[in-house]
Amino acid sequence: MPAVSEPDAPSDAHPVDLRPPIPRLFAFGLQHVLIMYAGCVSVPLIFGAAVGLNASDIGVLISADLLISGAITVVQSIGLWKAVGVRLPVICGGTFTALTPMILIAHEYGMPAVYGSMLLGGVIGIPLAWAFAGLLRYFPPLVTGAVLTVVGLSLIGVAGGLIVGQDTQAADYASPGNIGLAVLVIAIAVTLLCLGRGIWRQLAVLLALMIGTAVALPLSLYNLDAVGDASWFGVPQPFHFGAPQFPLTAVVAMTIVMIVVFAESTASILALSEITGKDIGRGDLARGLTGDAISGIFGAVFNAFIDTVYTNNVGAVATTRVFSRYVTAVSGVILIALGLVPKLGAFVAGLPGPVIGGVGLIMFAVVAIVGINTLRHINLGDPINMTIASATVGVGLLPTFMPGMFAKFPDSTQIVLGSGITLAAITAFTLNLALNHTALGLTPAGP
Repeated sequence: MPAVSEPDAPSDAHPVDLRPPIPRLFAFGLQHVLIMYAGCVSVPLIFGAAVGLNASDIGVLISADLLISGAITVVQSIGLWKAVGVRLPVICGGTFTALTPMILIAHEYGMPAVYGSMLLGGVIGIPLAWAFAGLLRYFPPLVTGAVLTVVGLSLIGVAGGLIVGQDTQAADYASPGNIGLAVLVIAIAVTLLCLGRGIWRQLAVLLALMIGTAVALPLSLYNLDAVGDASWFGVPQPFHFGAPQFPLTAVVAMTIVMIVVFAESTASILALSEITGKDIGRGDLARGLTGDAISGIFGAVFNAFIDTVYTNNVGAVATTRVFSRYVTAVSGVILIALGLVPKLGAFVAGLPGPVIGGVGLIMFAVVAIVGINTLRHINLGDPINMTIASATVGVGLLPTFMPGMFAKFPDSTQIVLGSGITLAAITAFTLNLALNHTALGLTPAGP
């Protein structure tokens, strides 16, 4: 049953194409932004700190990241002619996949090479998007379900880090107050999601965030210091760090990153297709992946990052049952506003970690459950299917449980080995291709 409706919409319109009333559009859109915001701004924060940028330059990265994320989200949700955009309730943001390669390129060649290689990676990525989409039949529920399970489970640690803190030496690390606040937020969200009706259930996440923030205020957990220092308006300057440079090694690395991002986005897009009941074909997927490639081009020009489809927002769609792509288009507009008005961005950035982490814990777990539910559609009694799913989950979660296990491998391999999600996608795709699409899988098993 669709969660929203539009009185004048055709009776046969799909829930994805329905547009709720304006007040709900904004509320649902804001809810998506608050869910993804912490992850979105974490990318420029981590990158800036790793390459030694000053606070002013990191601020440029954050504003640019929000601006490009918003623009790509609008394009993905609404579509741009028949060339770009998957036209699903998609939220896009800077991907962690690109962080390690970007940091390595910055140290080796400098910031101009980071954005020069990203620019060419995006340009090369456009034709690659259509070629990659041709592999759609090799991403059955066996592959997407196993990968989504890994995605959800591996991200639970991110939510935990927001709740207890990242610095084990900090005075408030794992404080009972922070954990208690997260428990309160989780309890509110669960209560509204399970017992709420109509708008109360659909806005459960937003209400939990608002109540949690209100509780955090008297506890001095809402840090608004950065709001006073932030400016009211600003447009990111193109090529802020200088004219782009194109070292061959860096370009190859960022092209590989783009392919990895395609794999991540494909799993999320196919999950959204299943959640919403909106069938997509090769052309739809290609247009969605082209959006990723274009984010690399514009991200390079405006000092941002390559975008991917955010899995926590896929979880939000599954949880709230609000399927309208116009909602996520409004989220994109809000992100653009946050990018152009740094003071607003700083206000949202101050949201307490335990509040965001409490909500994130549910959203990430929902993604894992969606993956498990997808696996229910296949025959796990088949030893090949069971083995592929098991190997994917095991390999994909290994780097999460054993961080740094590939630290002694060459830097060039960190693009793949540094991400359990990437390892899961490669494992599932390769094993499924070899065992379910060749004569190898037909070979009788030995005694």
